[in-house]
Amino acid sequence: MLGALDSGRRARGGPLPAGGPDAVAARVRAAAGDLLPDHGDPDALRVLVHALAEGAADPADPLCAAHLHCPPLAVATAADLAASALNPSLDSWDQAPAASVLETLVTHTLARQAGLADALVTTGGTESNHLALLLARETHPGGIRLLYGANAHHSLPRAAWLLGLPEPLIVPAPAGTLDPAALHAALTGLGGPRTPLLVAATAGTTDAGLIDPLPEIAALCAAHGARLHIDAAHGGGLLFSDRHRHRLTGLDAAHTVTLDLHKLGWQPVAAGLLAVRDPADLTALHQHADYLNADDDTEAGLPDLLGRSLRTTRRPDILKIAVTLKTLGRSGLGALVDQVCALARTFADLIEDHPRFELHDRPTISTVLFRPAHATDDTVAALRRGLLTDGRAVLGRARLGGRLWLKATLLNPRTRPADLATLLELVEGTTPR
Repeated sequence: MLGALDSGRRARGGPLPAGGPDAVAARVRAAAGDLLPDHGDPDALRVLVHALAEGAADPADPLCAAHLHCPPLAVATAADLAASALNPSLDSWDQAPAASVLETLVTHTLARQAGLADALVTTGGTESNHLALLLARETHPGGIRLLYGANAHHSLPRAAWLLGLPEPLIVPAPAGTLDPAALHAALTGLGGPRTPLLVAATAGTTDAGLIDPLPEIAALCAAHGARLHIDAAHGGGLLFSDRHRHRLTGLDAAHTVTLDLHKLGWQPVAAGLLAVRDPADLTALHQHADYLNADDDTEAGLPDLLGRSLRTTRRPDILKIAVTLKTLGRSGLGALVDQVCALARTFADLIEDHPRFELHDRPTISTVLFRPAHATDDTVAALRRGLLTDGRAVLGRARLGGRLWLKATLLNPRTRPADLATLLELVEGTTPR
């Protein structure tokens, strides 16, 4: 089946189906037909899977480079299928005896990589950030105020809103990373025994893959008695790389850290984690439901799983992560991280050497921002949409320094320099002269 799907996607000639939203919707509606017929269709699996594949963005295509959307590893995909077939649910031990043990082993292993003590499995960075703010709030029952950089992920202020926290304070990030001097001024202005503060730093921004000055931020938090959360959903994968893990120096000073292995971990969605320094913080999540964790069962030795998540029914996403870690090891995953970081540097070189393009800056991780020289923002936006509609390339967009940039997020280790040159040629050929 995988071979058939792959050939169907290649037949399109690009990483997206051509025609734009209306054309894709029409093809899917035609394939779907009546989705609840009086009598079932034994060919439904083939028809609908092929329709989904033909209309999907293909993250394995070298020209699919808009988002933090990775091509998943084959071993992880196979493990994900096994998890679906076995269908354990990690809300009680009697539904997932082996999976609950495996989850404990893997979460402790990954937390240690970040220099912390334990971790919970989440659906991704958004849930992890929400959970981090919840734990901070419960640690300070009188309330806590969030400070985050202007470069931070949108899920942080959203989580503050959902949790009923006071209006967060946005700290300037004039160069794309949180400014320590501005943070110091904000902490000084808000400090005091009645104002517990939570600082959220970022290790791998969505727009440009930039990393905040973590050691300086950690020192400021320690000096002002503020709690520190680091959103490393993007950059956390650098921990696997001996060459790049130094960029995350200071990560172990955080109270909580967001990690996300469906980015620089090459997992099928979803594969998020929240690592914690103090396991006692997790007691705030404890819930009692007699049918799942009766007191006498817990006292008799049956593990209580309800305090390991905000969710109840929970699939064993840990299996694909465990299989990947054991199959590739830290060196294998580190090599993949090194490859995509090297690809980003190669792409930046191509852009710098091309007279018709402008590079925003050298890449920090594997995101490269660029634009046609002398183009207006409207032109940049239109040419990106043109490539999407034609299905020829998938590029993102980012607004930095008051200008709109094309964004290439390189997460495919099999991409080659020739593919990057092709991508530039496509953009150049689409740019009005």
